[in-house]
Formats: sequence, structure tokens, C-alpha cells
Amino acid sequence: MPILQNILFLLLPSLLTLFFYFYLFLWKRSKPTPNLPPGRRCQLPFFGETFAYLKSHSATTTGHFMQHQIARYGKIYRSNLFGDPTIVSADAGLNRFILQNEGRLFECSYPKSIGGILGKWSMLVLVGEMHQSMRMIALNFMSNARLRSILLPEIERHTLLAISSWKEDVSFSAQDEAKKFTFNLMAKNIMSMEPGEMETEKLRKEYITFMKGVVSAPLNLPGTPYSKALKSRSNILRVIEKKMGERSHERNEEKEEEDDLLGWALKQSSLSKEQILDLLLSLLFAGHETSSMALALTIFFLEGCPKAVQQLREEHQIIARRKMERGETGLDWEDYKQMEFSQCVINETLRLGNVVRFVHRKAIQDVRYGGYDIPCGWKVLPVFAAVHLDSDLYNEPQQFNPWRWQRCSSGAASNNNFMPYGGGPRLCAGSELAKLEIAIFLHHLVIKFRWELTEPDCAYAFPFVEFPKGLPIKVHAIA
Repeated sequence: MPILQNILFLLLPSLLTLFFYFYLFLWKRSKPTPNLPPGRRCQLPFFGETFAYLKSHSATTTGHFMQHQIARYGKIYRSNLFGDPTIVSADAGLNRFILQNEGRLFECSYPKSIGGILGKWSMLVLVGEMHQSMRMIALNFMSNARLRSILLPEIERHTLLAISSWKEDVSFSAQDEAKKFTFNLMAKNIMSMEPGEMETEKLRKEYITFMKGVVSAPLNLPGTPYSKALKSRSNILRVIEKKMGERSHERNEEKEEEDDLLGWALKQSSLSKEQILDLLLSLLFAGHETSSMALALTIFFLEGCPKAVQQLREEHQIIARRKMERGETGLDWEDYKQMEFSQCVINETLRLGNVVRFVHRKAIQDVRYGGYDIPCGWKVLPVFAAVHLDSDLYNEPQQFNPWRWQRCSSGAASNNNFMPYGGGPRLCAGSELAKLEIAIFLHHLVIKFRWELTEPDCAYAFPFVEFPKGLPIKVHAIA
């Protein structure tokens, strides 16, 4: 009998394991099989179809991979991207559903490498109450009142500073000029750093290295772009930290603090030092990269559409003449509100160029949409570019046609299908600032210059949108 008991005791773990797996088998059999969207089952381990999805393609298309998948499976399909099973959506309705249910059915879920380089307190990766708190600081700083009274004059000052360096009949990179303009503007409004100063230029160069790492493979090995970016991140944070120290010293000496985002965060929030550092870095990233490429794309699309340039120039010349007749200098908010065709140009640039092509989300509970199941824990990728370039929604979607937005009260061009800055609770806090930057820059560009490409170039998604040759142009002053 003792021998039998010993045998049973030894077999007990195995019997329990067998019972557990038998129970799990029965439970799975009883659970309905989810009706997943169609898609490929045979994929590379971990990477899946990521390389094919991110393969460089023209920014005014969705790329061969997306076109093939949509043609084969429809606008909602499954894949394996960025190391996870993923539902990809090229469907406007599902994209809206995902964005509007942020925090209830879905939450932000970027690859860990993004958080590693932008910081764990970056607004891009935060979720829940902490994201709301950070976003509220950004919204307050970029409020309508500040846009009117502080940011608009600053944008115009930086615009005039940028174009004053242009020489006629000398080719230069419009992309670099756009990046320099938006970086200097953000550095000024975030930390009161003036353009042209040695510290500002040093920071800008560090930021270029930093940006190359954000879009690179997350290999933290010596000499890789990701490794260099992490070092640049440290150098950038060191500059911000130094500015924070100077503000503390100013407060101790009762000196007047700068009216910038750093001062705002120090006075109006209870954020820790680390949180402020990541907040400022993430806003420098968001405020510079998307706005600069939107501006470069606007210059590119307009160069190929003389009719739009002419109508734009007429609109801005009317504004300029009114200012002159009143003896006024400098644009104001009322002038900005008169730039109606400019807004059509900006909307069409954002629709066709798709600076923000997709975002990363994750289902936080089982979701059913359009007859398909999205299991809890699965990643979802709302692809805005696919909606903006959908021929079912936009007539001749590959054509630059700003006049389509003059009919935006109905049909394809309604805001329901247009999501260049995302939507829902995570709608980009700086969307109005970005449109203001482009409109003010366009005002001075079209009334002062004509421009032309000096060699063919085209915007490509890498996955960030970029001009391989830098968008080389020449300008000619308008007498």
C-alpha cells in the first residue's frame, strides 16, 4: 500500500497537468471561434509582414503591399506587424470607431522602441489620466487666445527670418528650410531659444540625429542609428535640464520668467522633472516633424499646380493691400480668417501627402465590428492614408485638387472621412498651430516669390514622409 501511495504521489503533478490541459481543451471547444478578418496565415516569425508594410513608396499612394492586401482581402484584414497579430483598417468607419472609443475599447500601443527613444512620459505613448494631464498642458499652452496674441506674431517673425536668407536663382533644399523654420519656432516657444544662436544650432543638429533613430531598427549597438539617437536624446535632455536649472535660479532671484512652454509647465503643473523633460522632447518632436513636412509638401504640390498658386496669390494680395491701406504692419487673426482658399490648400496637402499615415492602437477587450471580431490584446492599425486616397470617397484621389474642399459640406470631403491629425480624445493638440504656421508662411511665400523645382523629386514614405533629394527649388522675387 505505501508503494502505491508513493506512486500516486509521484504521478500527481502529471495528472494535474493533464487535467488542466483537458479542461483548457474543453473550454476552448465551448468558446465560439472568433470571426477574424481575412488575411495571410503563413508569415515570418516575429517580423511577420512588417518589412513589406513599411517598404518605401510614394507618399501619394498606399504602397504596393497595402494595395495588394486591400484588393485581396478588403479594407479590413489581419496581419502580423511589429511583432504582434494585427487588424489593419483602411475603412473610414472602423478608423473613426477606434479613435472615438479610445480608453474604452482601445488604447494607444506603440512599439516599445518608440517609448524607449521618446521617453516613457511622452504624450505619444502615455495612456489614461496621465496622458490627459499632459495633453491639457499642451492644449492650454496652445489655446486660441495664445494662438492669436503670441504664437501668430512669432510665426510671422520666424517666417520672415527664414525667407530673408533665400537668394534668387540659387538652388536650395525647401525641405531643409521648412525643417529649420519649424524647429526654430518650436525651440523658441518651448524654451525661448533664439534662431541662429550657437546653442540652438547645436540642439538642431542633435535633433536631426535623434530623428534618424526614431525611424530606424531598434538595435542598441555601437554605431547604429538607434544607438546614436539615444545619445542625442541624452544631449537634448541635458540642454532642457540646463534651461530648467536657469529658471529655478531666476525664480530664486525673483526675475521675470520666459512666457514659454517650459515656464508654463514649471508654474502651472505638478509634473516631476523627468515628466517635464519627456513632455518637452515629445512636443518638440511632434511640433517640428509633422509641420515641417506638411509645409514642404504644400510647396511641392503647389509647384505642380499653377492655377492654385494664382488663386492663392490673389487671396493673399488682397489681404496685403488691405493692410497697406490701413497703414497696418503684421498679420493678425482677422487676416488669418480671410485665408479661405489657403485652408483648402492645406486640407488637400494633408489629405494627399498624409504626413501621419497610421497610428498604433490595441484592443483592451473583445470588440465586434462589421461582423468581424477583434480579440482583446490584438493590435489595430487605423491607416488614415488608405482612407484619404480611397477612390470610393474622393474623386481622383491622387490628384491635387484644393477646390474639392470648397464643396466640403457634403460627400467625400466631409470631416468624417478626413483625419490628418487623428481624432477622439487623442486628437493632435497642435493641429491648429500647424495650420496657422502653413497659412502664415504661404502668405509671405506667394506674395514675394515664384518658385520652381531645380530637379525632379517626389515625397516618399520611409515610413515617415520625406523628399529623397530634399525638394531642391529656386525662387524668383515678384516685383
